[in-house]
Amino acid sequence: MKVVVLAAAAACAMGADAVEIKVDFAKEVGRIKPMHAVGQPPLLGTRDYQLFRLLKEAGVPYSRLHDLGIRARLVDIPHLFPNFDADENDPANYDFYFTDRLMEALIANGVEPWFRLGVSIENYCREKAYNIYPPKDYAKWARICEHVIRHYTEGWADGYKWKIAYWEIWNEPDNRMDPIDNQQWRGTFPQFCELYAVASRHLKAKFPHLKIGGYGSCGYRLLSTPPEQRDTNMYHRVQCIYDFLNFAKKEKLPLDFFSYHSYLAPSDTVSHVATARKALDDAGYTHTEMSLNEWLPVPTRKTLGTAKQAADVCAEMLGLQGTALDSAMIYDARCNIGIFSPLFNPYDYSPHKAYYAFRAFNELYKRGTEVASSSDDRWVTWVAAARGESDGAVVIAHTGDATVPLALDIGGRKVLECRMTDETRTNASVSLPSELPPHSILTVLTEPFAAR
Repeated sequence: MKVVVLAAAAACAMGADAVEIKVDFAKEVGRIKPMHAVGQPPLLGTRDYQLFRLLKEAGVPYSRLHDLGIRARLVDIPHLFPNFDADENDPANYDFYFTDRLMEALIANGVEPWFRLGVSIENYCREKAYNIYPPKDYAKWARICEHVIRHYTEGWADGYKWKIAYWEIWNEPDNRMDPIDNQQWRGTFPQFCELYAVASRHLKAKFPHLKIGGYGSCGYRLLSTPPEQRDTNMYHRVQCIYDFLNFAKKEKLPLDFFSYHSYLAPSDTVSHVATARKALDDAGYTHTEMSLNEWLPVPTRKTLGTAKQAADVCAEMLGLQGTALDSAMIYDARCNIGIFSPLFNPYDYSPHKAYYAFRAFNELYKRGTEVASSSDDRWVTWVAAARGESDGAVVIAHTGDATVPLALDIGGRKVLECRMTDETRTNASVSLPSELPPHSILTVLTEPFAAR
């Protein structure tokens, strides 16, 4: 049979021709990439890790450790090494205690930390700034970071020998054009470029097997913003990307990965990946990975916890899978009341609907190989995956406002299980549906072939 989905809510009303979607499990496309990683983990207080099991259940591969130092003495370099004037070679001058406990909990739940070397955001920096100034001595700061890495990967200072591949230098030093307003870097952008040069050279020389990169760029919002709505900060952020890459190219700096951010609609965020890839390639960094390590589709209080947000989140992960992006980390997985915490309800600790987008994507990730599928529908996004000749999975996100017909062609495979999240159901077991409700996620799991 065929997979049939009408093109859009408006098209349904107009009686438009159906759009065909067909999955070919015999045709491999490429690997399923880790698009279902997260930012801050759902830490409750300083030492309550009870929700980390939900990351494990969703198969979350990475958790980026940024902004954890806002309310606790975690991760940030000034927390790990409180007295910058002390001897950086003496283990006694480091305070790893609470960060160790956090890291242990992540590792125990199968989540690899993506370690941001730097500081957390200071939203009231215009009144008073604390840790966001450029380090007094860039070389010493790099040596401090070296010891942090040795603690977690080589056992230094009664540490650990964990596999932690990614080490990110700073976060959003391009956030504001005027340093007085920049919540994450109270310096000029050229000053940051120099810090990156010193730190990246030192760390890559010490750890050639690890991935050293940055810089958590604010991204490409300018490209999707009408000219009349653009401000100088938008121009500044985009220009910083090209200034950084030109500087890195000139200085021949290590850049194993380039990280950037987007809080735009899924279609805009997906379209910007090609722009980011071209910028890296033009600068000669053709093998540099790209990580969208902060993203969330147009966060608002109105959509928080809703089926609409869940469908948009799922659609963005599925859309990013089809780009040159290497990884993505939603901002974020905290259990918080803010609009940037889409996965968990802070009042009863239950998962929001968007959490099940991660469970759905993990069904693809577990199988490992994307297989061919096709359609030109605007409101429905999907990806299919298989585990060799074994079982398969199809995940479909419908972001439109109207119900659309659905029929599924899976090449003779038998459907084992279907799960639906929409406005009235949350990860509910269903029979293979003949239509997709508005703002819905459908996961279909299959056997290798239908019984003969």
